[in-house]
Amino acid sequence: MQARMKQPAFVIPGAMENLQALGKAVEQSGVPKKTLDLVHLRASQINGCSVCVDMNLRFKVPDETYERLFAVAAWNDAPYFTDAERAALALSEAMTRLSDRSDPVPDEIWNETARHYNEPQLAALVLYIAMTNVWNRLNVATKQVAGEWAKSDEARDWKRKQVAAD
Repeated sequence: MQARMKQPAFVIPGAMENLQALGKAVEQSGVPKKTLDLVHLRASQINGCSVCVDMNLRFKVPDETYERLFAVAAWNDAPYFTDAERAALALSEAMTRLSDRSDPVPDEIWNETARHYNEPQLAALVLYIAMTNVWNRLNVATKQVAGEWAKSDEARDWKRKQVAAD
């Protein structure tokens, strides 16, 4: 496989930095990083973004289990997730599959998510899911190759910064 072009966020000056800044802001919201990673993984699975699915497994938080990550595709039937995580995963699916139903994000899903997260956390989830969908669309449209970015110096620097920040 070969990408159609370089990742667009690296082509437009400042785009990558701005997307990363949004991600950092969301990560400061109080929503557990493990939950953000779960919603990112689920949206990426739905969208067929092999780059993001690959990154979720490569750069998982240390206390996350592979058992849970592998079960995300079947989260509804898996016993590994809290009620709050389930609500976030349902919101991720609804926001990612907007055209699948006449009421894309039904009150039932929204209200259940709002039951577990305060307004800033709910805003963070909505932003993170939307941002994941942006990344998915950039990667899928340009046929980015899973694993390629993870091998780069940029990825190694990013991972070092993540570990240092934790």
